[in-house]
Amino acid sequence: MKYQLSHCTEYRYTHTVANSYNLAWLTPRNLPYQQVEQFDLSVSPAPSELQQHIDSFGNIQHFIHLQPPHQQLSVTARSVVQVQARHNVLKIRDGADISELTHYLATDSSSAALAARLCLNASRMIPLQPEAKALILPLLQAEKNVLQLAQALNQLIFKEFQYDPEFSTVITPISEVLQHKRGVCQDFAQLAISCLRSVGVPARYISGYLQTRPPEGQPRLVGADASHAWFAVFDPALGWIDFDPTNNVLADEQHLTLAWGRDYADVVPLKGVLQGSGEHQLRVAVDVIPCNRTK
Repeated sequence: MKYQLSHCTEYRYTHTVANSYNLAWLTPRNLPYQQVEQFDLSVSPAPSELQQHIDSFGNIQHFIHLQPPHQQLSVTARSVVQVQARHNVLKIRDGADISELTHYLATDSSSAALAARLCLNASRMIPLQPEAKALILPLLQAEKNVLQLAQALNQLIFKEFQYDPEFSTVITPISEVLQHKRGVCQDFAQLAISCLRSVGVPARYISGYLQTRPPEGQPRLVGADASHAWFAVFDPALGWIDFDPTNNVLADEQHLTLAWGRDYADVVPLKGVLQGSGEHQLRVAVDVIPCNRTK
């Protein structure tokens, strides 16, 4: 599948601001199953400085500085992305046992093992809470390998937690999601990661998008028309395998990967600081359209 992707973020300020410093994670990743054919980042007003960097997780990060006074900031990323099927569901039964994973993490010194260990401990937005561990412990059965455990957790969150876009914000703690059993894709991804890390399984946070219009005859996935999030679990032989608890599926052709890190704070699409005061209005518009379709 080939997609045209547009992500527009617009801030309107009640008073004039200046010296706006921003970091953006809006460039899709080039991966074995995903190729970025075109990318363009436009900023209005014209930035005083625009630089591109690679962060510690291999994501493309843009630094945006607007020095002159302004009352509006618009950042639009447009991409053309080709995505192939991953067939990860066929790999589930081949996952490593928990004991094999534990031994690998304790003894291997490869870059893959180091990256996995980085996603094994608590992070800024994902504490290792006893309630999260209690949620996953009943799923820990001797016959389940690491990927089967992640799949069972994916299904558990989908069945027992309600998708509610009015419940949470980007800073809602996992403890509240657990208490009320509701949230959005970001909450469910971070909850799953907390559960898995609490039992020694490396898991990372994935920022991305879903196809806006599903193929004919297929249901529309929850989370389209906005930034989406899911999680990935590390397997020593198979690498990182992605799970989407909001829809109880493994990520595939309908999932477009933007960036990944330990949690949401590592891959915020756009964040920054500025000089000024007063309130602001935020508008975000996301569109993911198959190239062989029209709006």
